[in-house]
Amino acid sequence: MINPENPLIVQSDKSILLEVDSPHYDLARDALAPFAELEKSPEHIHTYRLTPLSLWNAAAAGLKADEILTVLTHYSKYDLPGNVSHDIKDYMGRYGKLKLVREDDGLFLIGDDEALVAEIAYHKKMQLYIIAKTSPLKLQVTPALRGHIKQALLHIGYPAEDLAGYVDGAPLVINLRSHMRHNNQPFQLRHYQIEAGEVFHAGGALHGGSGTIVLPCGAGKTMVGIAAMHQLQCSTLILTPNTIAVRQWIHELLDKTGISEEDIGEYSGLRKEIRPITISTYQVITYRKRGTQKSGVIDTDDFPHFELFNLRDWGLIIYDEVHLLPAPIFRITAELQARRRLGLTATLVREDGMEGDVFSLIGPKKYDVPWKDLERQGWIAPAECHEIRIPLPMELRMEYATTGQRQKAAFAAQNPAKMPILQQLLTRHQDAHVLVIGTYLEQLQQIAIMLNLPLITGKTAVRMREKLYEDFRSGKSKCLVVSKVANFSVDLPDANVAIEISGTFGSRQEEAQRLGRILRPKTDGSIAHFYTIVTRDTVDQMFAVNRQRFLTEQGYRYEILYEADILPTEQPIEPLS
Repeated sequence: MINPENPLIVQSDKSILLEVDSPHYDLARDALAPFAELEKSPEHIHTYRLTPLSLWNAAAAGLKADEILTVLTHYSKYDLPGNVSHDIKDYMGRYGKLKLVREDDGLFLIGDDEALVAEIAYHKKMQLYIIAKTSPLKLQVTPALRGHIKQALLHIGYPAEDLAGYVDGAPLVINLRSHMRHNNQPFQLRHYQIEAGEVFHAGGALHGGSGTIVLPCGAGKTMVGIAAMHQLQCSTLILTPNTIAVRQWIHELLDKTGISEEDIGEYSGLRKEIRPITISTYQVITYRKRGTQKSGVIDTDDFPHFELFNLRDWGLIIYDEVHLLPAPIFRITAELQARRRLGLTATLVREDGMEGDVFSLIGPKKYDVPWKDLERQGWIAPAECHEIRIPLPMELRMEYATTGQRQKAAFAAQNPAKMPILQQLLTRHQDAHVLVIGTYLEQLQQIAIMLNLPLITGKTAVRMREKLYEDFRSGKSKCLVVSKVANFSVDLPDANVAIEISGTFGSRQEEAQRLGRILRPKTDGSIAHFYTIVTRDTVDQMFAVNRQRFLTEQGYRYEILYEADILPTEQPIEPLS
């Protein structure tokens, strides 16, 4: 049967083509997002792909194979290829076919298929973890290696459902305030924050307690963490990207809960407080002793702060911005499977391809809300995205052409012809709260000096960062120049314009985070604007296409502009001296 009005073409290689110009594009895109990965997003046809991991995440979130097939059938132009239907059922059926359970005499891997259990028992990836085969459907496995077992089973292709339960952790009374502490305004969790916390804890004391919550920047992921802490009432370890994020967690906990200051500890480069609620950074936790060998093998003895994971009886570990989790923390997390684990992120995209480790060690995706849904409900600001393509000046084209491949990205990203465009955008948005965001420090320093603007980079002291952020929040300064240190966990609610002067290669996660800086809902309901300035016909433009892929999946469309659309008539593009 052929339905020419439908926007999807499902192909036998499990790729899915989506026509952007179809009147059903928005509905089909939102329906695909829970179980398919966006691979390419040029102007007219977007390409998605069904992968084992995308289907297993969908299965873990409660989606059924028949529901996925119904979506594909409903929006497809043509009949589904037979192999695709079979593969969806097969992969979805594999999740939970093996289960990890705890009994009085140990940890066991059980199944309902003798042949599968036998195959797993003899698989070389599982040999180190099996103690004994106690029945045709049951393997006794090493309790201390629960995380390693789940990693191995994911690689084999049969991700286990972990029903082995969790330790309660040391009890701690955590009550939510009815009014915020700092301004006495009423406070209550939003409906989706409550839902996310409930989904994380679904299954109760035995089964609920590991998973990843995906919400847009600005949607209040911290509140989801607080909701989980309120449900569990236990000592909690929170890991964050940086010290600014540590301070923001402390502020939110004091502002929204009844937890006292004496019960909250900061474990950072500046302080080493260990309290019932302890908040640290990935950088501190992964500090390696001087003189230790940096090899592919991770020796936990080389990381002195790993002891933090065992210094208290934690009932919950929260991994903020879990897509940034460093490899050494995956290693220690594999041995912490008896403790509840909550991952928070705006995107599960990892540029290192370790999404499978997030799935097996932190937990599968349990909750995900399309960005546009929250925008329609008013929880995040509506945003317009603009890509401005400008040429490389003639006198630099030959130098670019003869530059080595590894240097081409930096050369094109730092195109001096971007400066007049930046100045014009700042003039256009002179009454807005503007973030100028970039990657290359020399370029950012030049902008800050040239335009007399405050600059925050990784070298800026924490105290000075906090002052500059506060000046921006209070309106004392209307524009900040920031490096990628501001990509994550920075609360700047009034920021409504972001201008990306340079990006990190094709990082999709970075683009999502940078747009997220301006998505806090505005009191006047105004639209946020995200600009990215790229150099035409260079690798800068190629990388920009990849960076936009995640945002396209979320429903944002980029308006393509050129220098003539931005600069006043007759104004030539010339580098500023």
